[in-house]
Amino acid sequence: MSGERPAGGDAGALLIVGDVVTDVVARHRTPLAHGTDTAAEIRTLPGGAGANAACWAVSTGCADVRLLGRVGADAAGWHEERLRAAGVRPHLVVDDDAATATVVSLVDASAERTFLTDSGAVLRLSAADWSDSLLDGVGRLHISGYLFFAAISRHVVRAAMDSALGRGVPVSVDPASTGFIAHLGAEVFLAAADGVQVLLPNADEARLLTGVPDAEKAAAELSRRFPLVVVTLGPDGALVAADGAVTAHVPPVPARAVDSTGAGDAFNGAFLAALLAGADPVAAAAVGCRAGALAVAVPGGRPPVP
Repeated sequence: MSGERPAGGDAGALLIVGDVVTDVVARHRTPLAHGTDTAAEIRTLPGGAGANAACWAVSTGCADVRLLGRVGADAAGWHEERLRAAGVRPHLVVDDDAATATVVSLVDASAERTFLTDSGAVLRLSAADWSDSLLDGVGRLHISGYLFFAAISRHVVRAAMDSALGRGVPVSVDPASTGFIAHLGAEVFLAAADGVQVLLPNADEARLLTGVPDAEKAAAELSRRFPLVVVTLGPDGALVAADGAVTAHVPPVPARAVDSTGAGDAFNGAFLAALLAGADPVAAAAVGCRAGALAVAVPGGRPPVP
């Protein structure tokens, strides 16, 4: 029935509310030479934390993954085609006044990435773009933390969360960016995320949100506020925390890293797909680590599309 969670063994769909971005990925093997040229391999790819996570959820086996995002008219058709090719059901709001978000990802020889971000249409997603009907048949709602960083998009976050919580649909959030959290303020972010059941920060985000320098202690501290916290540690795996304590350290999956762009998105998408399939948090985190290892081995933030 419309408006109700799926019954019986049907876990339902994964709905992601988040960002759709055009990524310009520049992989440079030598340090940037200020004021002159630096040789690089440059590719233009579809990206965005929310869109990437959606694609990885599909590749992990989630049969029904939906994405709500806002894009400019300049690239709406391309992004929709790329999402559909990956198996995602896009609900894209086309913005006639702002261009699609663009990120320049500078990837160094260690595979570490630095972002230059033009948020474009992403942060113009508003409560008017939300409809409760988007939750019909949905088993989990995931929200990209980038939407927390502007007043307009925080309204759609609140509308989606209130609607999901009212239906008993669990909500997860990826904090997304230490730079933007620092600008917004950790307490403002945490207050906006009130009611979230699953928080998925990386180690730096967990430290920033708590002011605790040790990642394990930061994970434990966050789990006093959120029922389930999973902190990704990059090449060191992940921590699972609940009720004020770390309950598991999930080991990493070895990988030859070429580009860390989207590794956290891959973890999130695979982790949520596994939860929907019935895995416990520790097993789901192991699935997430495997997806993260696959992600760092390819340029860009998405799984290869056949």
